Amino acid sequence: MIADVLSDVGTRMSKAVEAAKDDFATVRTGRANPQLFQKVLVSYYGTPTPLAQLASLQNQEARTIVVTPYDKSALRDIEQAIRDIPNLGANPTNDGTVIRVTMPELTAERRKEYVKIVRGKGEDAKVSIRNIRRKGKDDLEALKSEVGDDDVARGEKELEVVTKSHIDAVDAALKAKETELLSI
Repeated sequence: MIADVLSDVGTRMSKAVEAAKDDFATVRTGRANPQLFQKVLVSYYGTPTPLAQLASLQNQEARTIVVTPYDKSALRDIEQAIRDIPNLGANPTNDGTVIRVTMPELTAERRKEYVKIVRGKGEDAKVSIRNIRRKGKDDLEALKSEVGDDDVARGEKELEVVTKSHIDAVDAALKAKETELLSI
């Protein structure tokens, strides 16, 4: 029973770490990257639809992404959704068949802003992991009457080890992203 709780907590924490890494990938560095548009939702016939379902994204040059919509009628909606992305600073151009998104050069000040954004996302991931830990601890406490105090105490120690390893994984990913952002 304790092993089941710990296994479930470990799985959920691993998913939280992966979600944090995906979130970090949406913050741009010096190069244009199709992952920047991973979480962009386009209003397609009134329904928020992920951009990846409406268009193909290709890296044409170091700072240019070409967005080719599958349905040409969605061109204006896609262009507007890209223009509305916070913290991107890009101005898409529409030639009637494709949208070219040229990323501006990153200044030192802009890089520091991005580091702050990434740190906020990292803190959100850590809070999520701590919430999972709290839920796991409550589940272990509920098992006290069935398995005994000593086993629950051992389970809580294992829970702390699992939590620390996942928080360290978020910190490592955060440090790597900060290094990537601050390198020119």
